[in-house]
Amino acid sequence: MSVCYEEIVVGESIIRHPPSARHEMICSRLHVCVSESLANVPVARLLPSRTLVELAPGTLVRPDLTLVTAATGKAWLIAEVVDTPDHQTDTVIKKSVYEELRLPRLWMVDPRYDNVEVYHSSTYGLSLKHILAQRDFLTESLMPNLRLAIPELFGP
Repeated sequence: MSVCYEEIVVGESIIRHPPSARHEMICSRLHVCVSESLANVPVARLLPSRTLVELAPGTLVRPDLTLVTAATGKAWLIAEVVDTPDHQTDTVIKKSVYEELRLPRLWMVDPRYDNVEVYHSSTYGLSLKHILAQRDFLTESLMPNLRLAIPELFGP
C-alpha cells in the first residue's frame, strides 16, 4: 500500500502514512511464512495484509497481519510491523486496544531493532512472553509448522 490510509480506533480517525519499502518486505516475508505454516490448519485463516478488521463497534483497524479463527472470523493473532512515523499509533494506541479486547496473540515486529515482541493475552492484559532477536526463531505453539529465523525476517 503506497498511499495513506485511515483506521478508526475507539471512534477516532487516525490517518496512517504509507509504509516504507523495508516495512513492506518484512510484512511480505511474515505473510509467506505464516501462510505456509497454515497449509494443513483448517481452523485458522490468514487475511491479506491490511485488511480492514472491525475489532469492536467504532474500532476498525488495518493490521499488517491478521489471523482469524475459521469458525467465527474473530481475530486471533495480529502482527504490527512498526514504521518510525507510526510508532506511537502501533505501540501505544492500538496495542492498548488489543489489550482491552483481549486479543489472544500480538506480535510487535520492530525493524528499528530487528526484533519481535511476542504477547499473549492473560487475565491481567497482554503479557510479554518473548523478545526475539538475532539467533531466535519466531514460533507459535498453536501453529506447529511455524519456524521463522529472525535474521531471515529482517535480512536484506
